[in-house]
Amino acid sequence: MRAERLRTTGGYLWRNGEGALIRGAHRYVDAAASRRAVWVESHGGDGTPGLVYAGLREGVHLTLPFLEQRRGSPPDVTRTSSSRPWNRLSAEAAGTDADLVVAGYDTRRTRHLPRSRSLTLPFRVSLVVTLREGTDLLQHVSRKDRQQFARQQRDGRWSLEEATAEADFAYFYDRMHLPTMRTRHGDGARSEDRAVAHAEIFRKGVLLFLRQSGERIVGALCRIEPADRTLVLRLVGVADGDPARYRGGTYTAMFLHVLRWAARHGMSRVDLGGCEPFLSKGTFQFKRKFHPEVVLPGNHFHHKRLRLTVVRDSEPVRRFLVENPVIALDARNRLRPVYFHDGRRPARTDLPWRTAGLASAVHLDLDTFLHPDGPSPLLPGGATPPATRFAQQ
Repeated sequence: MRAERLRTTGGYLWRNGEGALIRGAHRYVDAAASRRAVWVESHGGDGTPGLVYAGLREGVHLTLPFLEQRRGSPPDVTRTSSSRPWNRLSAEAAGTDADLVVAGYDTRRTRHLPRSRSLTLPFRVSLVVTLREGTDLLQHVSRKDRQQFARQQRDGRWSLEEATAEADFAYFYDRMHLPTMRTRHGDGARSEDRAVAHAEIFRKGVLLFLRQSGERIVGALCRIEPADRTLVLRLVGVADGDPARYRGGTYTAMFLHVLRWAARHGMSRVDLGGCEPFLSKGTFQFKRKFHPEVVLPGNHFHHKRLRLTVVRDSEPVRRFLVENPVIALDARNRLRPVYFHDGRRPARTDLPWRTAGLASAVHLDLDTFLHPDGPSPLLPGGATPPATRFAQQ
């Protein structure tokens, strides 16, 4: 029993723990375990850019599936996996038949990465809401969402349940969380092991259900970090994984109830979780409505980056870049939204960026960015384009 507790606690802290000690241990282990960079070539259908994901192994499960989805890959996407020496990544990227290379790496390996036609992105970003005394949390969402939330509360249709029984955890994990993950991610679904979720989140946090007319619709399993009074939203799910449960404002209502619960119980922050550094990520756009601050993760992803490099200038690559604005790091290490455009494709400013933690947006002309002799913007030594501020959409 003691060994099992050590396994679950140690595993959770290794994956999610914050602070310099855990991050330093991760860097040491990653350096020893990743003596060669993974190299995965992903082949989509006609008219889609060929992709390579290279570098840190975890990007194969976290980054590459998102890129394939946004590219519009067919269900039978073909991958070819191998490895490369880290010190050959720049040369290998230049010689690949792929159109786009995305490399995941620790910042200590920066010198091995390509620089031409490249941007540096955080590996992931976290979205954190700071709770200030006297703040009306309903002001964090749109007028339409506020009105709907108030109407449902007034009619008594929505209510929050704080659950503590073992059966409640089993119901959430088996009937809500796992089905939701399968619905959203299919065979690529990944989550916390059941024993870890029980011991490290349920027993060290709170399980909340949103009820609609008495029926449990949405659940959220959160861990409480007492040292800095942070409520961390770890696992969510809707009843039976049914996509229809997302409609009618229920998911927004669940997040608002989580924020209000945290405020009532003396929390100073709510960590809404993380996502890939793309404005086209639905998770980012949904959580942005709660006015979080976008920050580098506090865990082992803190020192990890993505280097996005265009190998070939083509119509599919230009279309992909325009459709997927990124959150990049500039030469001063600031997080900045970057919108791509060219003479035929306007910037996707309908994907808004405004929230705390992001510096002013960059409007990047692809004819300049993809010029073979031009400097790479946002990298040290590259020319940073003038900031372009966009009105919030």
